[in-house]
Amino acid sequence: MEETENWENELQLIWQQLGTVNNEYFIQRIKEHTLHSDQKAIGDFELACAYDSTGHEKEAEPLYRSALDQGLSGLRRRRARIQLASTLRNNEKINESIQILREEKANYSDELNDAVDAFLALSLYSAGEDREALSLSLQALSKHLPRYNQSLYRYAENLEQKNK
Repeated sequence: MEETENWENELQLIWQQLGTVNNEYFIQRIKEHTLHSDQKAIGDFELACAYDSTGHEKEAEPLYRSALDQGLSGLRRRRARIQLASTLRNNEKINESIQILREEKANYSDELNDAVDAFLALSLYSAGEDREALSLSLQALSKHLPRYNQSLYRYAENLEQKNK
């Protein structure tokens, strides 16, 4: 348990360097660190994140898929699905992105719900579904407003209904 905790702490220290060191060095640090993980799924996920965060979506995609195929679980699984969907949109695989995010929205609920909505809105927009994308964005935003949240939510719902 302590070894895993140390590994996670070191990982966080490396992630704090993102944007302060050059991307190649950052990726290399993550690569080296993930070699010491006793769970390949977590290692693949973290390396995918590193590639994704530095603009290397093509390299990230197969690593996200590998991590998920190996049974990545918990919050990392949810993050991997959201991030894979975002990467797929950037890699012009928009329909698959939308499918993954719709599955996440329908089947899971946690602190990442708004992230699912945000990335689903981006994918819908990329697919030319502007009205649904705007509706989803406004519905998500309405939950965080100090006032007008119910009105905004209803207006956003009406946008989506007009689309059908």
